[in-house]
Order: sequence, then structure tokens, then C-alpha cells
Amino acid sequence: MNNHEIDYKLHGDDMQFVEVELDPQETVIAEAGSLMMMEDGIQMETIFGDGTSQQDGLFGKLIGAGKRVLTGESLFMTTFTNQGNGKRQVSFAAPYPGKIIPMDLSTVNGKLVCQKDSFLAAAKGVSVGVEFQKKLGAGFFGGEGFIMQKLEGDGMAFIHAGGTIQRKELSAGETLRVDTGCLVAMTEQVDYNIEYIGGIKTALFGGEGLYFATLRGPGTVWVQSLPFSRLASRIFAATPQRDGSNSKQGEGSIAGGLFDILGGDRK
Repeated sequence: MNNHEIDYKLHGDDMQFVEVELDPQETVIAEAGSLMMMEDGIQMETIFGDGTSQQDGLFGKLIGAGKRVLTGESLFMTTFTNQGNGKRQVSFAAPYPGKIIPMDLSTVNGKLVCQKDSFLAAAKGVSVGVEFQKKLGAGFFGGEGFIMQKLEGDGMAFIHAGGTIQRKELSAGETLRVDTGCLVAMTEQVDYNIEYIGGIKTALFGGEGLYFATLRGPGTVWVQSLPFSRLASRIFAATPQRDGSNSKQGEGSIAGGLFDILGGDRK
């Protein structure tokens, strides 16, 4: 066992947080900004990368940080170490409505490929790297882009996804087609590619995009019902827009009412 062995408990339903219990000198790593609360005796430290290259000097630290930049994450991560004598708890919250998925990497051959913004926290020793899509179609047209996150190790990791999560077990040769944004994670054996929907009317007016992800077994796939990109686009579409003269708020809207209360001047 190379990773720290941590215990955990999930709280909540649609707005979850995970409570991690640390024995003395045990450490958990987490995305910057994901902390919810921690008990006395836990020491917090900001590091480059995921902490697995801390003994490799400056070059190793830069490599670890560079991997995180490629996946669109912060240069830094945060470690939480129990410096007390007894057990201590530290909790991490999900960034938007959805589910936190606990992953025991030792049960998936030590590697999990997931969408680039899904990582939340993990036991110290888990490597958070990058996974390049080998096929150009998947790279250019996949909802997850050319680069995805790669979690490696034999400990616990926690990822987050939107809405309801469905786990699908694919047998050898079995194929599953999903919206490109709905893919959360998959084991390394799964063959991932992008397929054109086909049909001009379907492509232009179907509202589902031009491509979907084709996943072929054997392996395990996790799918989310509400990708954050879909949620954000609906919120943006429902937000009253200003016109070119920077003059008008949505009539009868909540935003417009707040604008009046705060003393805004409609023209």
C-alpha cells in the first residue's frame, strides 16, 4: 500500500460533502478551494502539483504543476495532515449540485481516467496527471477535449459530477453511446472514441450537438445526468441580457427588480 489509508463518510444528497477521517500523520490532498471545515490539530499546506513529486527537486515540482495547467486546474493543491494524537476530521464540499463518487483505485487496476475538472480530493500518494486522447476525433470533437485527468495509485480518491450518477459495466465488445459532456470517468480498458451523429436535420436541429462519445468494453463507465456546462448554458440563456447601448434590464425579472431596488437607472 503506497497511499495513506483514509476513512470517509458522505453527507447530503444533491449538495454533498465528504468527511475524511485521518489518523495521526495521515494526509489527504485536495483541490484548492474545496475545503469546507477541519478540526483542530490538522495542518494545512499549499504545494505544487499533487505532492507525488515533492522529493524530486524543483524540476519534479514544475513537471507536476505543468500537468495540472494542461488540465485547466490551478498550479497548486492543498495537503491536510493530522498532526494531533487522535483521529481528526476534515471535510470537502462539492462545487455545484451533484454527487461525490468515492473511488478505491486498487479495485480499478490503479488507474482511472476522468473529466478534467472532476477531481475533488484523495489520499496522499495518489497521482493526479493527464491522459491524452490517442485518437484525433476524440481529441478535437469530444466534450472532454484532447486532455483528460488521470488518477493513479492504490488509495481512495473522490471525484464530483453533476446531477445523478449512473455506473455502467460494459462487457467485451459492448458499446455505449453517450452525450460527450455526460461522460464522468472510465477505467483504462474502455475504448473511447467520438462518432458523428449523422443526418443533416438531426445535426442542425436535433439540439444534441454533432457528435457523441462511443465507449466500448470491457470496463466500467460513470455517466452524469447534468454536466456543469449544460447547467451553465441554461442559466446564461435565462439571464436577462443588456442591449448594445448597455441600457436595458429584463422587464419583470428578478434581476430587473434588484436593479430598481439598488437604485439603477433604466434608460
